[in-house]
Amino acid sequence: MPGRVADAVTELVDRRKIEIIDRAIDPSDGFVKYLFRLHDGALAEAVRIPLEIRGHFTICLSSQAGCAMGCDFCATGRLGLARSLEAWEIVAQFVAVRDEQAGVVTGAVFQGQGEPLHNYAAVMKAAEILAHPCGGRISAKGITISTVGLVPAIHRYAAERLPYRLIISLTSAIDERRRELLPAAGAWPVRELADAIRAYQRSSGGRVTIAWVVLGGINTGRDEVDALRELFDGVPLRLNLIDVNDARSDGYVRASEEELSRFRDDLRTLGVPVVRRYSGGAARHAACGMLAALSPGQDAPVTRSGARP
Repeated sequence: MPGRVADAVTELVDRRKIEIIDRAIDPSDGFVKYLFRLHDGALAEAVRIPLEIRGHFTICLSSQAGCAMGCDFCATGRLGLARSLEAWEIVAQFVAVRDEQAGVVTGAVFQGQGEPLHNYAAVMKAAEILAHPCGGRISAKGITISTVGLVPAIHRYAAERLPYRLIISLTSAIDERRRELLPAAGAWPVRELADAIRAYQRSSGGRVTIAWVVLGGINTGRDEVDALRELFDGVPLRLNLIDVNDARSDGYVRASEEELSRFRDDLRTLGVPVVRRYSGGAARHAACGMLAALSPGQDAPVTRSGARP
């Protein structure tokens, strides 16, 4: 009987693996970027993020190889979408990074390559495994799923009352501007997105975190603050400001400290917490918006053959 059970389990197990083909450490802050080759040659990345508590880490995971959203300020968006990852491929990234060195992994963030809600079923299955006591053993509240704002998927997420944290990358509260910056997400007017965010807030009962990629001279004006006030009056929010990182993004630069300080002061008139988020690993193309399947020393993405396009 034990032999038969073992044989049955073997037949059910998928023995395909992912391979670490490169890793890059940013010596300035300890972020480590991993480049994986998947079983079919597709490439994806993950990042090991050190936390303030020494020896504690969180892992940034990719949900797709490339991305279909086409965000104008994001290196991954310019890759296009190769394919969505299966749940086991997402979990395999976590395991590979976790097992590389000593330390305690206390969180996982779906903020790598891809739009997590564009691969909804696989991402939620992976999150379930990561939160399970026999899986990743991470608190559900330690798992964060980031989205550029796929309205139907946010409504589904709210209806299912899943326990993971959801972050919505807004970046502009003005329809025309948002369509230019986030083309795929711009398929839904910001007012529809605001309705979905309200539904999520009602289901979660807490503050909704809004991510805002700060683009110098573009989305830091009072017009954005006024639009936010109109859209989210009465909704408990937290605004995370993130500097644009990808220097190859045409026409996008970081806001000056003076511009950022003025914008932050204007946002505080909304009566919500405003936090400037540090995005580490920039020296190794591991920061937010920079994941593009780059190996150290490269200035262009790796293709499936390993050649630059």
